[in-house]
Amino acid sequence: MGSIQQMPLVREYFFAMSRHLRTSLVLTLLALPAAIARADDAPAPAAPAAPAAPKGAALEVVATSAGSQWTGMAVSKTGRVFTCFPRWIAPYANAVVEVLPDGTTKPFPDATHDAWNPESIGAPGPGDWVCVQSVHCDAKDRLWVLDPASPAFAGVVPGGPKLVAFDLATGETIRAYPFPAEIASGKAYLNDVRVDAERDVAYLTDSGIGAIVVVHLVSGKARKFLVDDPRTKAEADVKLKVGGKELHFQTPEGAEGPTPQVHADGIALDRKGEWLYWQALTGRTLYRVKTEALRAADATDATVAAAVEKVGPSVASDGLEIDDAGNVYLTSIEQDAIVMRKPDGTLVTLASDPRLAWPDSLAFGPGGTLYVSCSQIHRTPMVHPNTEMPKTPFALYRLKRP
Repeated sequence: MGSIQQMPLVREYFFAMSRHLRTSLVLTLLALPAAIARADDAPAPAAPAAPAAPKGAALEVVATSAGSQWTGMAVSKTGRVFTCFPRWIAPYANAVVEVLPDGTTKPFPDATHDAWNPESIGAPGPGDWVCVQSVHCDAKDRLWVLDPASPAFAGVVPGGPKLVAFDLATGETIRAYPFPAEIASGKAYLNDVRVDAERDVAYLTDSGIGAIVVVHLVSGKARKFLVDDPRTKAEADVKLKVGGKELHFQTPEGAEGPTPQVHADGIALDRKGEWLYWQALTGRTLYRVKTEALRAADATDATVAAAVEKVGPSVASDGLEIDDAGNVYLTSIEQDAIVMRKPDGTLVTLASDPRLAWPDSLAFGPGGTLYVSCSQIHRTPMVHPNTEMPKTPFALYRLKRP
């Protein structure tokens, strides 16, 4: 166990915190130069014009957060709803919460997991939340919590990165999977997770570096692939336009900074566990890879790269899901929308509503109900020209599938 003195990035950030420093740290991680060329020579596709759904399409509010920003979304087979608050910008709430039927929340599994903070003595343990990014319910109705442990994108806190499985019936931890430095350190940012409950394998994206991580849940061994592959990287010629404005991060002086370069982000696993889909947030191209190639004991970057397929044009998206028929659902951050991509490549807008302000994560609930979280990233102080958190509450919604 180390002390806070052994965590200089976190100590420097939290003991000398200011809004300008926060945005500077974000720039360090997210405004990475896209030094790697695209996988093909064709230019990045423009934002596609999907058939429009009626404005104000029916969205049912599940819960709202007046100040604290959430990202992840998970729904159990019985309809229990979970979300998470990354430790990005104050005010910061409990890392993981269950959303109760009346819209209120309670810490999950309990408040003790939130005891660690940057002023704590000692490195975080396997039961301490540092900066939770994603939550996910698998086919066995276990809740998985992904903690990349990089508060405010300041760098990975040693001992913090982990994937944790919970038994929803009891709230007890099934197992925690801490990640070694070769999987999560420096500018790595483990972003999203999907679990193949039948084969005991978890798949994660790294949006900080641009890679796919595979965790064998029985052995606990984790491997990282496609670190140097352009198909896990941001598309350099894509300029995101969110909320009617081209997206720029702020400089420490509050001026307009560079456009974001966010790598492999949203992820989806087909219902048979045979294909893994992903795309860069700064990008409009969807990719997939045979999970057999990722799971192979003798897998190498070369064999995995050879198994990757370009699915085709997509929308700039933060979160993905997939249904039994192979339709891929995407949050469309540029269109305030949720879009479905059919297997033939047709894009259909399911919901288009200004309330879908940076739709972040998707999850299916009982009866095929689709849930979405909205994180309003483009309205927060990390993005020019904002100086405070949005007055509009952060919201979780649900809508019915067609």
